[in-house]
Amino acid sequence: MDCRDLEGTLFERKTSVPSELPAQIQEHLLACDHCRDFVRALNLAVDEDSPSPEILRQIERTLSVELRPVRPLAPARYFFAAFAAIFVLTVAAGVYRLGAFAMSVMSSAQSIATLGALGASAGLLAYSLAHQMAPGNRHRVPPKLLPAMVIGLLALVMAGLFEFQHEIDFWGGGWACLRAGTPFGLLAAVPFWLLLRQGAILSPRVTGAAVGLLSGLVGTSALEIHCPILDASHILMWHLGIAFLGAVIGLAAGFAGEAAQRHLLSAQQ
Repeated sequence: MDCRDLEGTLFERKTSVPSELPAQIQEHLLACDHCRDFVRALNLAVDEDSPSPEILRQIERTLSVELRPVRPLAPARYFFAAFAAIFVLTVAAGVYRLGAFAMSVMSSAQSIATLGALGASAGLLAYSLAHQMAPGNRHRVPPKLLPAMVIGLLALVMAGLFEFQHEIDFWGGGWACLRAGTPFGLLAAVPFWLLLRQGAILSPRVTGAAVGLLSGLVGTSALEIHCPILDASHILMWHLGIAFLGAVIGLAAGFAGEAAQRHLLSAQQ
């Protein structure tokens, strides 16, 4: 029996306790200081790394004290349908309240392209939000980039569809549109927020910007159907401005939420 045989026996038996080893190994340990130190080191490592049963039970109690049963999260398609339904119903309420005067002055191409772009933008945001509610979902468009992409694409579409004209009362007409469209964005933000609370949001900033933009698009869509002013500068500044304002407010709310979470965690520690 030599040192190499001892190492092979230890690996085969998966134990380094001397009393559990064959008699030949025990005799070798009595004669070899190197192997005796080696076995002693193995036993010390096991003793140090293995917590006692009492410690394991304490860890289990600590981890399970705040655990609560939760309802399984519904598939993303249900949340997508809910976001879309809230958007459509709130826009419909806005049009019913304000009127659809813009449809009589826009051409068919302008109406189809404008409403199509707004609907597609809202659909992309709803799809992204539905997938952000469940961590681990894959996104076709990065959620961080989606709000900026939506605003940029809508700006390009509206600038291409409408002409830049001289508006007599640019600020007065704009303020009237801002007051008319903003309440419907705020109205939609409430059910959107209640819907998001059912999920597990990992990035409040990203989600806040997306849901704020979706809420703002409610006001923008209602104004695009209501407002008969076809000046591109008016549409970009005041109609699309409501969506941009919603995104900024949502982003700020996300920052505030993350700061509150960090403060709460630091207070608990």
